[in-house]
Amino acid sequence: MQISTFRPLVLAAGFAAATLSAQAFALTIPTNALVADSTQKFSQVAMDAFSVAGVQVIPLGNATAVAGTEDAFKLPITTITISGFKIAGGDAKGSALEISRIAPRGTPSVGKKVGVTLANFTINYVSKQVLADITPLGGVTARQEPLYNFNVATPLGLKYKFPLSVTGLEVLDQLTLTPQTREAFITKLELKAFEIGALDTVDTFGTLTQEIFLKFRPAPVSNKLYTPAP
Repeated sequence: MQISTFRPLVLAAGFAAATLSAQAFALTIPTNALVADSTQKFSQVAMDAFSVAGVQVIPLGNATAVAGTEDAFKLPITTITISGFKIAGGDAKGSALEISRIAPRGTPSVGKKVGVTLANFTINYVSKQVLADITPLGGVTARQEPLYNFNVATPLGLKYKFPLSVTGLEVLDQLTLTPQTREAFITKLELKAFEIGALDTVDTFGTLTQEIFLKFRPAPVSNKLYTPAP
């Protein structure tokens, strides 16, 4: 058997063994070498609210825009945590989305770039929240703050098929801003009253779709935390 064929089989066996062993304790499995991605697709109403305020979303670090779109961003999944036979959490370390604009007239920072950087995302299935490091542009980072609440539309399940292939698919929807993040958006983007009104019309910020394949990336993505520039 060639090494290129043998390595995926060993990895698949490792996944299976890890899942079986996880009945007693949680296991964190690195996935940064695999084709494993979380894709945030912003809802149309969220994009409309951003447009009203002149806000743009810029991918940073490991994050990339999905080709041909302006509302979807791919965040490589760097680890997953299994507890029992369930997925307890997942991380997209090294990925970031900058939510920013040039402050308009009538704001304290008129003419300057303002906003926040959301980075190092974690899905917590216990609290049903997406967490992220939130950093005001030029400010101090608040680590792993609740970003969104979510609903599980399609539960993630790892599927094993002959010859030991592993795939996973999950969809989270009804992404709603937590009070902490809403306040961060309002203050750090220096939103005016009508822009706050537009933000508050957003009943969902879209969906997060997780896809995992037993296939190696050309090169592993970084699993180091993304740190915004000063």
